Amino acid sequence: MSKMMKCFVMHGIGKVGVVDKPIPRPGPGDAIIRTTAALICTSDTHTVAGAIGDRQGLTLGHEAVGVIHELGSLAAESGLFKVGQRVAVNAITPCYACDNCQRGYPSQCGGALGGWKFANLKDGSMAEFFHVNNAVANLAPIPDGLTDEQAAYCCDMLSTGFVGAEHANIPIGGSVAVFAQGPVGLMATVGARLLGAGLVIGVESMPQRVALAKKYGCDVVVDYSKEDPVESIMKLTGGKGVDSSIEALGSARTFAACVNATRPGGTISNIGYHGDGDTVPIPRLGWGVGMSDKTIRTALCPGGSERMGRLLRLIEKGRVDPLAMTTHRFGFKDIERAFKMMQTKEDGMIKPLISFT
Repeated sequence: MSKMMKCFVMHGIGKVGVVDKPIPRPGPGDAIIRTTAALICTSDTHTVAGAIGDRQGLTLGHEAVGVIHELGSLAAESGLFKVGQRVAVNAITPCYACDNCQRGYPSQCGGALGGWKFANLKDGSMAEFFHVNNAVANLAPIPDGLTDEQAAYCCDMLSTGFVGAEHANIPIGGSVAVFAQGPVGLMATVGARLLGAGLVIGVESMPQRVALAKKYGCDVVVDYSKEDPVESIMKLTGGKGVDSSIEALGSARTFAACVNATRPGGTISNIGYHGDGDTVPIPRLGWGVGMSDKTIRTALCPGGSERMGRLLRLIEKGRVDPLAMTTHRFGFKDIERAFKMMQTKEDGMIKPLISFT
């Protein structure tokens, strides 16, 4: 067997390509996964645009599933996994031993955003093989009844979208506005419904996404290109504002709208990736000049095998079907074309699936 593999890498800001790299080897507690399916994320395009600085030769990707190719000695001794087993790996892979992990913030493992290792602190998963640290804590078996494509959505889209709803403190029967109905926003919509929201308002203008927003549970979709979303939300809530708002885009303008649309004592849950600018301003009056009892909560997608198991169960039991978000499919040989389309959202692209088999 060849000791080399194909990888999709960032050659520098604005530059990508496919290169050969050695197949990684696991440390004692780690695993090597042979990739079978992966998804491209908009955050990958932010990274290539320079959102987290220049990266030379860094393999991209953080939403991938596959089969175990090799286990480190300690991971193998656990008896929980075996070579050839199908597994999913969250985009966030904490160590579960450092100070932040033990404090209950594993997404911030080792430091701010430190749980986000793939395509940030180390090579990502958009390759024929990828390395997983702390395998026992971060590998999740894929149930026999699920496809690799279904499981891949648990790596980031479900986990991130759902934490947006989990952190939004939505009261049973309460109201929530989800700003932007891309893949993360769509899953935040699903999460809000699962948590008992009585009124879910989506904010979106693209027709295909509007249709999906309604499919996934929005009671009303406000087209921000035709009407002011804050004014519309106020009308829909009798002038009160929503109990909770979820920012799923990563825009200063959208964040400000969330603050303005949320009633006193409500929660603004931010899961959008703010990839440019030096500040994200808070509207002074919408914030009640600092005294409106509004909570701003931020989150990075939670990782770990336990959460992944619960997300996989939701798909297995029919609580959510993420496959409607897959608008395009490619083989790995066409990864560069798929990535360029994701950068511009050409042809109405929402989520592209990359097959390695």
